[in-house]
Formats: sequence, C-alpha cells, structure tokens
Amino acid sequence: MKSSSTNHRGMPEVNASSMADIAFLLLVFFLVTTVIETEKGIGVRLPPFDVSSPPPPVHNRNVFSVKINYTNQLLIEGELFPLEKLRQQAKEFIMNPAQRNDLAISPNNAIISLQNDRSTNYTTYLSVYNELKGAYNELWEEAAQAQFGQPLIQLSRSRQKAIRERIPLVISENDLVDYKD
Repeated sequence: MKSSSTNHRGMPEVNASSMADIAFLLLVFFLVTTVIETEKGIGVRLPPFDVSSPPPPVHNRNVFSVKINYTNQLLIEGELFPLEKLRQQAKEFIMNPAQRNDLAISPNNAIISLQNDRSTNYTTYLSVYNELKGAYNELWEEAAQAQFGQPLIQLSRSRQKAIRERIPLVISENDLVDYKD
C-alpha cells in the first residue's frame, strides 16, 4: 500500500514577483499619456520693458479711469456707472467725435486705466475687461468698413496693422488696491 505522504502535494502558488513591475509600468503609462489641462488666462501682449527712458508725460484728459470697487461696482471717473454702457462710453472717449475738451485728444493719445480692488470677483473683472476690449474691436471694425468697405478679418495684414496703429489698444492695468468707495 502506498503511503499518503507520497501523494501529498503542496498548495499551489502564484508567482507575484513581477506584479510590482507591471503596476509600476501601468502607473508610468497613465502618467505619460494623461493630458492635464491648464488655464490659459487672458492673452495680453505686453510692450517691451524699457528702463532707459522715463515714460512720457500723460495729460489727464487722455486717461479714461475705470475702477472696480470691493462690492464689484464699476466706477468711471469716480462715478458709479452701469456695465452695459461701458463699451459705448469707452468708444466715445477714444474717438471723441464731438471734439470735447474732457475726452481724449485723439485715438493715439487715449489711455484706458483699469484698476480693481483686491476683493473684486474675477467674473466682474473679466466682464469689464471684455467690454473695454470689445470697444476697441468695434472701433477697428468700423474703421475697416469706413476706409476699405470690408470687415477687418478680410483685410490684408498690412491694412489691419494700419487700422490698429491708427487706433492703438492701450489698456493700462494698475496695481490692485483696497477701495472702500
């Protein structure tokens, strides 16, 4: 008779020595192939920094003061102003069609000064910035139609550049402050 000891097998085992390697390779694969989205922010082209000469003097008449206070209220030249009318007001300031003494001398001299409180909502800031940028876009479009009879986008680069040089986009963003008004 056979003894039961010769018929006795050990417990089956799974070789797990390469499992750590496979897990590591999968981790590396997912890290390499995953696309991480980043915020693009607002695309603003800054002028070159020049410390050799001081900035030229600016007449107060040529500065359109736009401020956003801590309660997200829009202030134009220190007065409360509705956001819906900002674009039209900015266009009038830049172009000064009636040649008023309290508006910019010419589009080349017009400066829009944007300043906001530290606690201003980002949404409010973007709304104001979009209205100001929209004012310039409309002025460029109107100039393209008046001068060339075509939309700005259909003009050659040189003609687009000529219009943008005649009506330059100048939005000066000042340091953040704490407004209590």
